[in-house]
Amino acid sequence: MGVRDAWQALWRTKQSAGGPLLVRAGIGQPRFTPRRYDRLAEEGYRKNVIAYRCVRLIAQNAAAVPWRLSHRRGGRRQLAEHPLIDLLSRPNPMQGGAELFDALYQFFLIAGNSFLEAVGPERGPPRELWTLRPDRMTVIPGPRGLPRAYRFSVGGEHLDFSVDPLTGQAAVLHIKLFHSLNDWYGMSPLEAAAYSIDQHNEAGRWNTALLQNSARPSGALVYAPKGGGQEVLSDTQREALKAELRAFSQGGANAGEVPVFEGGLEWREMSLSPKDMDWLAGKDMSAREIALAYNVPPQLVGIEGSLTFANFEQARLSLYEDAVLPLLDMVTDELNNWLVPAFGDDLSLDFDRDEIPALAPRRAKVWARIGAANFLTPNEKRALVGLAPLPAGVDVAPAAQAPDKPSEAVTPVG
Repeated sequence: MGVRDAWQALWRTKQSAGGPLLVRAGIGQPRFTPRRYDRLAEEGYRKNVIAYRCVRLIAQNAAAVPWRLSHRRGGRRQLAEHPLIDLLSRPNPMQGGAELFDALYQFFLIAGNSFLEAVGPERGPPRELWTLRPDRMTVIPGPRGLPRAYRFSVGGEHLDFSVDPLTGQAAVLHIKLFHSLNDWYGMSPLEAAAYSIDQHNEAGRWNTALLQNSARPSGALVYAPKGGGQEVLSDTQREALKAELRAFSQGGANAGEVPVFEGGLEWREMSLSPKDMDWLAGKDMSAREIALAYNVPPQLVGIEGSLTFANFEQARLSLYEDAVLPLLDMVTDELNNWLVPAFGDDLSLDFDRDEIPALAPRRAKVWARIGAANFLTPNEKRALVGLAPLPAGVDVAPAAQAPDKPSEAVTPVG
């Protein structure tokens, strides 16, 4: 790199006056994530079906959208074959493109952070792409308010991916959500929904316990001896009575069995019923709040009584507009800044919106509106819908040509 190139790169790097203040107390020291990823993944993803469904719904739909590569010059001509397209289709020997991006999106939605590693020569396009688990990555700040390195740690050993201090380029791409209280890591949507997830999980545990103890509502056995019996039960009698009651009444197989007490024993109810606690309504409210954190329509995650949308088609459209498309836009911008320049300066990566079935109604309205715009030339209309311009000298699109003169009716003879 020459002196001029170095100065230009320096000019493009972060020059905020507050940047050095971010790291004055700990340059070169790892900054750990503010929340434990394993706890978020365990309670919010593995144990909560609503959060799991929201993450899977967004990630699998986003990963199913194909990529589109085009030249920036010459009317953004789309490329059918290119090494970058091959890399995105088969990023590494263990994964296909959809699987890699599905993992990338799920890490992002669970942790608020996602890391993508490029493997290849130091100067030149990468040959492989790999996702890295967010809990194994830490950011090491540098003196300018940019990361000095990204540290990957497993089993007590670590590997540092250095960051260019001038350009900020590294072999690792860090994609993160906005965090209002952290400069280095993104905020997980599960953090905002943490209380709702805890309530929903606890309601599930309560329901399981209720089913396991379905024939025995919570209460107390009262020993009231009659006829001069002993005043209190011995420890052995008390434990034997409790064991007999559990064996007789607990579990689904004993549901509805009628317990029989003798010897001055009396059952006194002490609990509130699920109806009194409004348990079902509380669980549904928690589920709605979890879906709200991910911008997922409630009816798509099976919440009963979700009548926010007129039909399922509108709910699917809302999912793409509020959750899937913003995620794809963010990742597309990151890839255009980090990955695409390694393959050429005149390339532009985008995702193919025409391949999203849920957007078909909106796409049909756009086409109809453009087709009815008489003030636009055919090439202007074609540019608006992403088509290549017509050859020079052709001023009318084939679909816009006047129809042939209808043939005259023939009167039968005889």
